[in-house]
Amino acid sequence: MTANVLLTGGAGYLGSVLAPALLDRGFHVTVLDNFTFQQDSLLACCANPRFSVIRGDARDPDVLRRGLRHADIVIPLAALVGAPACQADQTNARSLNLDAIKLLLSLRSPRQRVIYPTTNSGYGIGEKGKHCTEESPLRPISLYGVTKVEAEAAVLEVGDTITFRLATVFGMSPRMRIDLLVNDFVYRAVNDRTVVVFEGNAKRNYIHVRDVARAFLHAIDNYHAMQGEPYNVGLSDANLSKLELCAKIKEHLPNFVYLEAPVGEDPDKRDYIVSNAKIERTGFRPAHSLDMGITELRKGYEMLRNSRYGNVG
Repeated sequence: MTANVLLTGGAGYLGSVLAPALLDRGFHVTVLDNFTFQQDSLLACCANPRFSVIRGDARDPDVLRRGLRHADIVIPLAALVGAPACQADQTNARSLNLDAIKLLLSLRSPRQRVIYPTTNSGYGIGEKGKHCTEESPLRPISLYGVTKVEAEAAVLEVGDTITFRLATVFGMSPRMRIDLLVNDFVYRAVNDRTVVVFEGNAKRNYIHVRDVARAFLHAIDNYHAMQGEPYNVGLSDANLSKLELCAKIKEHLPNFVYLEAPVGEDPDKRDYIVSNAKIERTGFRPAHSLDMGITELRKGYEMLRNSRYGNVG
């Protein structure tokens, strides 16, 4: 019997890659989304008889009950993502990133598996030179990080769940986001040929959006072995500072000029390196390198020439 997967927020940046991947694997997929950005990212899925859509808000109990009715697996993607977006709309950040998750957990059946994506920005500012593991203290420094860390704790508390602490995601998606760091810097390299970098030595980990989708499929395939645990999901060879990221982009776009600002600061103070050894021990390996992502983005930005794909106006 084919499993039914519910994706809340499934028309977003990640869901628009994950939904087709699940359909290709033979799952029934229901996307619950309010289509805030008027996105048409899932039109190609509509011909598939195993694909369904519910237009509504993941915070509405009646809508959520309808989505959960036939679900075997729930992947809650609906969220207000990123520190700037959450800071600009704090009420929605708390209600969507935290309250909606608690509501989902209260309505789900114990038989329904939950795989929840959070963020490794929960590590905040790590110890210099020391990799953050799943046992490292969580010290989020933004409202986005705080809400996601609290939601992850609620998900893990109910048991029979898996959480992914995602690195900064990059790569092309049918519902594109240009505001993510790699995507943003490559966009600027292609279109402006320059960027001014704040907090240039601050480090982060990175992961391709298609590898995030692969990680969810891996978790479904290995659920019993992985359940009850959080997992960092990132590229182990891509713990890079912003300046190192710019240097990598310049290898692909030699005319790119980047400068570190002598004054001013980035409101996002995250600075950490991450170990992904735990999920790698389960057999998962990313398939898309940072170089592959930059090449892909460069081609994509020959087509995208406006900023409607950012999450913050």
